[in-house]
Amino acid sequence: MIADMIKLLREQKNMTQTELARKLGVTRSGVNAWEMGVTVPSTQYIVALSDLFGVSTDVLLDMKRTKTISVNGLSDREITSLLAIIDCLKNRGSEKG
Repeated sequence: MIADMIKLLREQKNMTQTELARKLGVTRSGVNAWEMGVTVPSTQYIVALSDLFGVSTDVLLDMKRTKTISVNGLSDREITSLLAIIDCLKNRGSEKG
């Protein structure tokens, strides 16, 4: 959960909520709301947090099972085939029976 990751990363940097807020140009109560899960940072602040903490946005968003595949250099047909293979692999668990 992003709230837990923000708090964990902030504490690892030995930073107070006030210090983090100052670096991002937000209020301390705004940082507190993120860490409590009351609100979620906008995309702008997710990027700023990942830069500040030196982690990818995937880490900040706790997206452990998400991977990115570059399709640079592939044709549209090859990309479509690759997506079909991915869908097939995702669905194979539901077909077992």
